[in-house]
Amino acid sequence: MTTILGIDEARKGPIIGDMVICGVLIEDYDEEKLKNLGVKDSKLLTPIQREKLFPKILKIIKKHKLVIISPQEIDSALNSQEFNLNRLEAIKTAMIINELKPDKAIIDCPSPNKESYKNYLSIFLKHKPELLLEWNAERYPAVAAASILAKVTGDERLEKLKKQYNIEFGSGYMSDERTQKFLEANHSDPKFDKIFRKSWLPYQNHKLKQRNLMDFKK
Repeated sequence: MTTILGIDEARKGPIIGDMVICGVLIEDYDEEKLKNLGVKDSKLLTPIQREKLFPKILKIIKKHKLVIISPQEIDSALNSQEFNLNRLEAIKTAMIINELKPDKAIIDCPSPNKESYKNYLSIFLKHKPELLLEWNAERYPAVAAASILAKVTGDERLEKLKKQYNIEFGSGYMSDERTQKFLEANHSDPKFDKIFRKSWLPYQNHKLKQRNLMDFKK
């Protein structure tokens, strides 16, 4: 009997809100149960499908761990000379592995260089499972399940932000026109200071425009 840990993230790219990393621990014989449930890459499922699968997944898996990474933590990593977003993700991934202690860990690799990422990740591992790093690793049931739990959790946290501030700002991705308009109108409003990833280029560009405009008015 082998325990398998699948790890995936959600909401890595938006300019608004948290990033979520999830680890799902299963017994190897439960892979078929997840397949039969219809578990797949969360991007291939509708929001309603993901929400319905969430409690069903929890009934099958052995354990899971969700790690929430705030905009401030992301900015701190990106503003550091030592870290970047992939390295921050590796550290959080190691935390999940160390806590859940699988026999085998399958990780959706965020880096184009698997070997380099694996070597960096290994620095932080106290527990040493068999490691399998793959691109598009959601084809493995445990990773697909992790992608769904992470996505649903990330989306729920985004909706809570909207209720907290009583405002609509779309998906938080810059491809969303509602997000673009919200950023343009509110990037300098202290009320929304904690929801933006300020290290993101679109935010930096708006701040630069604002400074240039102030200099012009002088």
